[in-house]
Amino acid sequence: MTSQYQMISEIGNRLKSYRLGAGLTPEEVAKETGISVASLYRYESGQPIRVDALGKLADFLNISLASLFGVGSENISSAVTFFERLRQIEAEADQITVLFGPVPYLLTTDAYDELLPKVLLESVPETAANREDLESSVSQLVNILKHRKQAFRARKPNIIGLISASELEQFLAVGFSGNSNLSVGQTAKRKAAAAHEVRNVISLLRDQPIGMQIGVVQDSMPGTSFQILRKGTNAQVAISPFRLGSSANVRIGVATITAAEETVQLHQSVTGNLWKHSLKGDAAASTLESLLHGTAD
Repeated sequence: MTSQYQMISEIGNRLKSYRLGAGLTPEEVAKETGISVASLYRYESGQPIRVDALGKLADFLNISLASLFGVGSENISSAVTFFERLRQIEAEADQITVLFGPVPYLLTTDAYDELLPKVLLESVPETAANREDLESSVSQLVNILKHRKQAFRARKPNIIGLISASELEQFLAVGFSGNSNLSVGQTAKRKAAAAHEVRNVISLLRDQPIGMQIGVVQDSMPGTSFQILRKGTNAQVAISPFRLGSSANVRIGVATITAAEETVQLHQSVTGNLWKHSLKGDAAASTLESLLHGTAD
């Protein structure tokens, strides 16, 4: 069970993630709330926060005190906020179970990161509202994602990755792109980028790095992406409408992070069943190799 001290210290992490999601600097928050920049940095680092300051910040960021305290579920409409919270929780997790297609981000290559900003920008129509702020938001998001991957590689927590064979097949057919209006040459490059990621997954399946388990699911998969993050006896589920690969979406939807026991158990049951019936090791690698050959023909 999470202690009351831990709940209070986590306020700083949530405060930072909501500020980032709103696209605000500490200086801008300080100017509007009258709270000094130094105090804000202290609060975001997990030091005790004054009750009056807590109220001002919640009002200014338009979030409830319950959300800042993490009471019940955190409901998050910003991809930046969601992935920053995910980064914070992953930084202390012992085990991560991930169902996030087409390839779980933590298992992607550095080449994926190089192309990701372009793909995310492509995914948003030119006529979309507030598109002028998109480039800054995408840059911030990609920076958070890179820090997630760096921390994962440095800490090496146990990870169970569930990957849909049908989703990978579509990824190979369409390519790593944000829309279908690319030139023939660009499309060929994006298909090559997708193939590169699938080959990396095949390599991981063949090598079977310590602490890394990958299952290729040939059955139907849930329509919602999620991760189960465990630290000791505590667990949280992060449920997300946001997607980073094919059919990318980092603008629309509401993500949820919760430690509710029933929700955790239900999602654990889903992943347990998928894992039990998934292909592993050489069998999974051979299946993905067949997909590669099939899309290359």
